[in-house]
Formats: sequence, structure tokens, C-alpha cells
Amino acid sequence: MRALADLGLVEAADAVARRDVTSTALLEACLARLDAVNKIVNATIWVDRDRARAAAAAADAALAAGKQVGRLHGIPLAHKDMYYQAGRPCTCGSAIRRDFVPDITCTVVQRLSDAGAYSFAGLNMAEFAQNPTGHNRAFGDCHNPWNPPYITGGSSSGSGAAVASGVTYASLGSDTGGSIRLPASACGVTGIKPTQTRVSRYGVMPLSFSADNVGPLTRSARDCARVLSLIAGTDPNDPTCSREPVPDYEAALTGDLRGMHIGVPTNAFTNIAEAPVIEALEAALKVLEGRGAIIVRLELPLMKAISAYVAVISRAEAAAIHSQWMRERAADYAVHLSARLYGGYAIPAAYYVEALARRGPVLKAFAAEVFGKVDLLATPTIPTCLPTLAETDIDHGPPGTEQKFMAVSINTRPFNYLGLPAASAPCGFDPNGLPIGLQIAGRPFAEARVLRAVDAYQRDTDWHRQRPPVVPR
Repeated sequence: MRALADLGLVEAADAVARRDVTSTALLEACLARLDAVNKIVNATIWVDRDRARAAAAAADAALAAGKQVGRLHGIPLAHKDMYYQAGRPCTCGSAIRRDFVPDITCTVVQRLSDAGAYSFAGLNMAEFAQNPTGHNRAFGDCHNPWNPPYITGGSSSGSGAAVASGVTYASLGSDTGGSIRLPASACGVTGIKPTQTRVSRYGVMPLSFSADNVGPLTRSARDCARVLSLIAGTDPNDPTCSREPVPDYEAALTGDLRGMHIGVPTNAFTNIAEAPVIEALEAALKVLEGRGAIIVRLELPLMKAISAYVAVISRAEAAAIHSQWMRERAADYAVHLSARLYGGYAIPAAYYVEALARRGPVLKAFAAEVFGKVDLLATPTIPTCLPTLAETDIDHGPPGTEQKFMAVSINTRPFNYLGLPAASAPCGFDPNGLPIGLQIAGRPFAEARVLRAVDAYQRDTDWHRQRPPVVPR
């Protein structure tokens, strides 16, 4: 029998609904797992055991009285520590906000609460969500549960490590340049960045107004579908949030890919890819073919422009958001982060306006050229074998460290500029025993199709069911 902490989110929720297990038992399993692994992975910033135990007891009492709140009744969750929850800490992974306690609760956490879930911890993250590796000067680096000297991927580093280790059944991350997909890939879990505006960002720490996304990290496509079904949809508190109807993402998981055309880029995404990653990608494509997919090799348009524009937007907007703190508390930022922000102030306004103005036309041209031929795109999430934390420590590393640091997110950033939905799922291991990720992307609001492909892949593979060595046997 699997340990309770190793259940998938949907498995755990269904078990509570059937009264096979109590919410209290699930919470205690997560806390026990946290106590067993956190000294190695450093996945949390704060833990609120008393309030969580009270929430678990209340969930059990409600169910005993015949009252099931929703589709996540009694499920304990932990989220990246940038989601505002009234009366609870929200450090944003920074020294500057170490003592910040918001007086509002963000929409997405409230929607999970309305579905019966409750939070018990805030998870480690890159400082202000601004690095792709998982380094954090204020609270300590997060370590990969598969091989601790290596990166977890960032900026949702604690989310990836905690979900992989069985500390939480799911976690909300954020994705401005890959920060959901990178830790999903590096830690061997499943994560999805939805279409830009698909999910409300109200009450969530901003990084880049034009590129920020909210989404889940879980253990499977089905778990992602459950969370996304609950958090997606229009929000009066977020005027940028889309009014596009929210489909039943779980119902879309049929396992049938017959006739679905999946594109594999020939001029991007594998330029610096290493042999183990290419081998894992090709093996994954064969699995998708076995489910009926048709693989199409194709050249992608406008990739140089997309890469240039996304860097301009994210740096300029981050610099604007942090301008007051950079004037008053520059020394409280990590060196690499302050250097990045200072660079944002040097970007001419004309370049920023051009990057924004070209976004719509570039997306239209890209979609017509690419999605006129294929339904989805498949690429590696991270093109190289994972580097170590030491190899990517740009505050203290030798010259050339920054290149390794930035290469981690080279395959994820384009989809943030385009605003397209993209997911990462585990598809193998590199020679150091670290996970390799398969990235699947689709046209705007095609999350159901993306998750359908990932779910079909996971029906015929077991990478997502494997647990890292840090988990007690």
C-alpha cells in the first residue's frame, strides 16, 4: 500500500469523499513527510500546523455531518510564498517582505478554499520569483529531491520539490518565463502554465504585468486538470482576466490522440539540447504516436524576435514594479537580482513599447503558420541535463556561470511572450538520476488539448509515479 503522502491529488480527494481516509490523516501524513525531507530539500518558508489541524478537524466534522464542501474537500495544500492569504505571512522569498502579512486573500487560493482545500505552508521560491534555478539568499537554496546538489528549477522551487517529495498534493506556482514548467521538469512532476489571462492574478505578487501566469504543479495531468478547473475563469477583482468559458478539463482526458498533429520544431528548442534530453524526447514522441498522434517536423517562424521581445518586456516591467525598493533598499536584493533590475532601467521606452505593440501581430502570425499545420507543439522543457546549484550561482560563480543560469529557461520563455498554454511532464532521467521534462504547448485557450496529450502520455508511462530517493522507503 502506498503511503498517504504519495497519493495523487484526485486520489486523495476521492478517498476523502468516500470516507476511506480523513483530512486529518492526510495532513499528518504531509507534515510527517515534511519533517522527514525538509532538512534536505528546504522546501518551506513557513508552516502553520495549528491552523491547518483546526481546518482538517473542521473538514472531517463537516463530512461526518453529511456536508461535502467541494471537489477538494479536506485536502491540505502548500503554495509558493507569493500568494496573499489574509493574516498569514507572504515573504515573496525576499528579505524585504520577510515580515509582510497581507489583509486580503488572493482569488485562486480563495477558490481552492471554496472547493474544500486549506493551506498549511508557504513554500520556498526564488527571490521575488526572479531566477530559473531555485537559489535564494534570504531563506536558503531549495535542493532537488532526486539529487540534492542540483537545481530544482525556479522560481517555484519549493513547489516542485514539495510536490515531488510528497509534502503537498499540489501547489500553486507562478510562471513569467518558465517558473512552473522548470521546477516541474527538474523535480519530475507535472505543471501547466495556462493561456495568459486564463487565471486571475488578483492578490498574487506581480513580476511582469504582461507575462505573469498562475497555475498548478501536481503529480499528474489529471491532478492539474482538477486544480485548473477550479481556479480558471473571470474574476471581477482582476480586469485583465479572460471571460472565455472554462471547459471541464477532466472530461477532456480521454486518452485518445487519434488524428492529433503534434509538431516538433526543427529550428528551435533543441539547438543546445544534450543527447539524454533528445533521446527522452524521441522516446516520448513514440509513445504519443502509439496513442494515435501524428508527429510533424516543422520550422517555427519569428523565434529571434520572440526571444528578444520577451526579455525586453519582463526586464522593463520588473524594474518598474521594484523601482521604489530599488531606490530605498537596493542592498537587500541578491546581487544577481539587483543587476537584472538595474539593467531594466536602461531599456529605452521605445523598445518596450515596440515589444508590446508587436505582441499581437507576432502571435497572430505564429498561430497562423504553426497551428494551421499542427494542434500542439512538443519540445524539451529544459534542453540540457540539470546543472548543480554551484554551477549556476551567478552571485559567486566564475565567468560563464550566467550563461548556464540563463540556458535553463531558454525553452520556456517564448511561450510567455506568446501567451500560449504550455505544460511540462516527466519523460525520463539524465545520467545523474535527475528528471527530464517533456513540454507540450498549444494555441490560446487549448489547455484541455494540452492536458489531454499529457494524460495520454502518462497512461502509457510511469515517470510521473516514481518518487525521489529523499522520500523514506
